[in-house]
Amino acid sequence: MARYKKWMLVMILALSAVLAACSNAGQSDSAKMSGGSGQNTMDRDYGDSVGMKGDTKEKSEASDGKKPSATVSDRMVIRNAELHLRVKNFNNAQKSIEAKAEKYGGYIVESSVSRDGDEQMSGVMTVRVPATHFESFLHEAEKDAAEVLDRSIRGEDVTEQYVDLESRLKSKRAVEARLLDFMKGATKTEDLLQISADLGEVQEEIEQITGKMKYLQNQSSLSTIKITLYERKLIAKATTPKELDTWARTKKQFISSMNFLLSAGSALTVFFLGNLPVLLFLAAVALLIFFYFKKAVKRRGG
Repeated sequence: MARYKKWMLVMILALSAVLAACSNAGQSDSAKMSGGSGQNTMDRDYGDSVGMKGDTKEKSEASDGKKPSATVSDRMVIRNAELHLRVKNFNNAQKSIEAKAEKYGGYIVESSVSRDGDEQMSGVMTVRVPATHFESFLHEAEKDAAEVLDRSIRGEDVTEQYVDLESRLKSKRAVEARLLDFMKGATKTEDLLQISADLGEVQEEIEQITGKMKYLQNQSSLSTIKITLYERKLIAKATTPKELDTWARTKKQFISSMNFLLSAGSALTVFFLGNLPVLLFLAAVALLIFFYFKKAVKRRGG
């Protein structure tokens, strides 16, 4: 019995030693796996940074859980107007509008003039003035007109569009900085080429966004006004020598009067002769009625 217990103790010690060896081997394998996953994390970080360039806005919003707030204090509104004016003197009105544009810090973008024979002059002027003087310039321009034919004003609020571009630009700048950091630490040629290509795409998108922002700033800071001017002239015709020949004009008037009388006489002759049967019938009926009433009056008197 004692011998049997001794063998059981030996077997338990041997089993314990085997279990301890397996545990040490598992810990070493897990350590190796953790080291490898750290390297994959670096690769995954770079991949994410390159991948962000396609959708930076959503990732930037997801990082803080909310959309970026607007950084512009005032609303950005693009304002345009069209005026159709009738003026007494086209040249004076054109010079006056040019002077007013210069007065308010604006300039003439386009100007054209056309003439319809000798009776009407017209022209179109496109003026850009600072948005702060938009209403003032409109009122000043209308004062030069004899009549305001048409006036239309349009406005487009681009504040949200501008804020969205600012947010996208901020995200693209962050991606650009991250790619530059990766480029400094890259050692392989193929990695440098890939990062350079990605960096070029991001910088191109940054230029496009910056261009759109500058366009919105320009359009909102300067208002565009299109002015159409009309001038109608009354031309006095000169008196010709023929119009001063009294004897010739008298003969012409006499002939015209005789022609009118002959035409009227001819019309009356045609009327009476053409309707003679009807006129005779009506005359006979009138005579019968006359004699009938005459006899009736005599009978009453007798």
